[in-house]
Amino acid sequence: MSENLPGSVLPTPDQVYTGPMVLDAKKLDEKLPPIEVKRPPKQAPNVLLVLLDDVGFGASSAFGGPVPMPTAERMAGQGLRYSRFHTTAICSPTRAAMLSGRNHHQVGMGQITETATPSPGYRSTRPNSCVPLPEILRQAGYNTAQFGKCHEVPVWESGPTGPFDHWPAFSGFEKFYGFIGGETNQWTPALIDGVSLIEPPDDPDYHLMPDLADQTIAYINQQKDLTPDKPFFVYFAPGATHAPHHVPKEWIAKHEGEFDQGWDALREETFARQKKLGVVPENAQLTERSAGIPAWEDVPEERRHILTHQMEVYAAFLEYADHHTGRVIDAIEELGILDDTLVIYIIGDNGASAEGGLEGAFMLSTAANGGAEYETVEFWNEHLDEIGGPEAYNHYAVGWAHAMCTPYQWTKQVASHYGGTRNGTIVHWPNRIAARGEIRNQWHHVIDIAPTILELAGLAQPHTVNGVTQVPMHGVSMTYTFDDAAADERHNTQYFEIMGNRGIYHKGWTAQTRHRTPWDVVGTAPDFSDDVWELYDTTVDWTQSNNLATSNPQKLAELQQLFLIEATRYNVLPLDDRAAQRMNPEFAGRPTLVTGNTLRLHPGTKRLNENVAINVKNRSWSATADILVPDSGDVDGAILAQGGRTGGWSFFAEGGKLGFHYNYCGLLRSTALSEKPIGAGKHQVRAEFAYAGGGIGRGGTVTLFIDGEASGTAEVERTHPMYFSFDEGLDVGIDTGMPAYEGYTTPKGAFSGTIHWAQIDLGLDDHSHLLDPDEWLAAAMRHQ
Repeated sequence: MSENLPGSVLPTPDQVYTGPMVLDAKKLDEKLPPIEVKRPPKQAPNVLLVLLDDVGFGASSAFGGPVPMPTAERMAGQGLRYSRFHTTAICSPTRAAMLSGRNHHQVGMGQITETATPSPGYRSTRPNSCVPLPEILRQAGYNTAQFGKCHEVPVWESGPTGPFDHWPAFSGFEKFYGFIGGETNQWTPALIDGVSLIEPPDDPDYHLMPDLADQTIAYINQQKDLTPDKPFFVYFAPGATHAPHHVPKEWIAKHEGEFDQGWDALREETFARQKKLGVVPENAQLTERSAGIPAWEDVPEERRHILTHQMEVYAAFLEYADHHTGRVIDAIEELGILDDTLVIYIIGDNGASAEGGLEGAFMLSTAANGGAEYETVEFWNEHLDEIGGPEAYNHYAVGWAHAMCTPYQWTKQVASHYGGTRNGTIVHWPNRIAARGEIRNQWHHVIDIAPTILELAGLAQPHTVNGVTQVPMHGVSMTYTFDDAAADERHNTQYFEIMGNRGIYHKGWTAQTRHRTPWDVVGTAPDFSDDVWELYDTTVDWTQSNNLATSNPQKLAELQQLFLIEATRYNVLPLDDRAAQRMNPEFAGRPTLVTGNTLRLHPGTKRLNENVAINVKNRSWSATADILVPDSGDVDGAILAQGGRTGGWSFFAEGGKLGFHYNYCGLLRSTALSEKPIGAGKHQVRAEFAYAGGGIGRGGTVTLFIDGEASGTAEVERTHPMYFSFDEGLDVGIDTGMPAYEGYTTPKGAFSGTIHWAQIDLGLDDHSHLLDPDEWLAAAMRHQ
């Protein structure tokens, strides 16, 4: 925090004019000083920070992986590859750490936002003593913009009424276009512009990835048209390649047959390329297949074509993401400013995701709602061509995720091992970095990004922002590596912890313990004191393949003690692997937007997500509305709808009659229609769902009422115990996104009558207490 650099105190205090003054401005002897616009130092570059999602170290061709990423290769060929760059092993923590320059627990993001607790390290609310990088740059005179994913908003603040303090638009970004949360449907995303929900264009070929690139390009062009002397900071964070793996068919076709050899052979091929490329040393060892993952040769023949197609779709999605990232970079080059733009391309916010389970998922909602048994070989064969398209919400199998983390152990969520935390990173800035196509092996972490950018911009790490004394950034600048491949590394110590998976790096040594397995989070985790620790000397064992815990217990004890010191310093303690308390807001101790057993809504409500809407699962409930039917008696469309194609329900009108539809994971559907028309004029209509009871996720009976008179009924065989969707929501008078009911006769199920109000009332027979708490956790962890 150098006092010699501008920006030590933000905002910069306005200076009061103290010169001579006269009554008549025409009689001034000299002109008053001109109004100065805010600008950073002249050396400050444009910055494009790219962060992909759920991409392991061994996926990209730029780091020896099987997936072609020509944009990443181009940037690496003209810049630097960082072979020992690390993330936190999971989404929200990595992003919060990167933008703040501080360890994730220090900024309250010890886990994903959906599991926040009052513990200082896990609140999901960034303290005002840790103002993030974009706000620092904005106050210094940068234009700042974010495009894509933001998973750092506390869930109780993610609704349309805010508060918006932790949204990008109030965290330093003058422009935000993207989505809030862990994932979104790439074909019908839950888009936010600033703090306003917007619907994607009504285009059958729409996909979020090119839209994000288009929006970014338009922003950069306008910014340079109007303020060419002002640098930009653009954070490009598409949801790719987080599930769902959605991508146009023509991109999938490019990868047909490429993965027929299976995941074990693929790891061997990738490892050989990595050695040839130099991103792992020649003497490195390929780690063994992680426990619980089947050998490819043991996979039943009847499933192999299903699994290989899952990987073909994933590869297409990653290549597609790189292609559109390349369009943004091409646009910068067309403006003639690429050489003066610092491009940091981080290929993944953690390791590849193993959240699709051992066999992958066609509808990821089935994995958490108890319906995976419906995805049989016969089902997959019938729907195989739909993977990647709007009909599916797909994820690949664990074996592929592990292969995408070659040569390391484990995957995303496993913060203890490099498979979860090591991500290939590229730095490109021709006007400052003389080296071309070189590799840097210095050990670095995502908290080093903010200090690097500030140093290159000639700005201080501020000690006071808005009158609040700031916690010093924990990261170290990477600039010392730019011109010296042999420079002694400066990031010497770093702890890791996610859901009890934890470890410590210190001067080449690592000590770690895996507390949970990502695809088996429903299993009971051991007591922390029973965790088995491992020890590696990565100065000679690059891949953490030779466990020295037994032969060097003294070194292990030294590093275990160091972990406790760092954990105490940065709010990691108390360690928390609880499930029920963290998934239930009341027990966890976090606020909820909606309280009570009744929620009344009015037209205009769209995509109210499940974190802030009333919960109708595992109980009886009713939906009631006061509506006006046109004189003709014809009325169609959704009155209330929640969820989408992955699962949900709709209370609707069709052909003048009242209806209710329940969609279980897109696999089981039940529809009730009233026995008589609703009729013209004003009516109160209601659907009552009587839960069968006896456990969670059970069925029930739905009965329709028109002005208090029963008129139609249907049986619902099975219901969602956990969630409908992590990106669809609750709508009034329309069904946004993918429809919960496929039978609407109006566009997007728009209601053709008038809705005065609609209301959901919960029954008293709540069975949610019967939920296995670890199942709740599993549901959330599959979608972050």
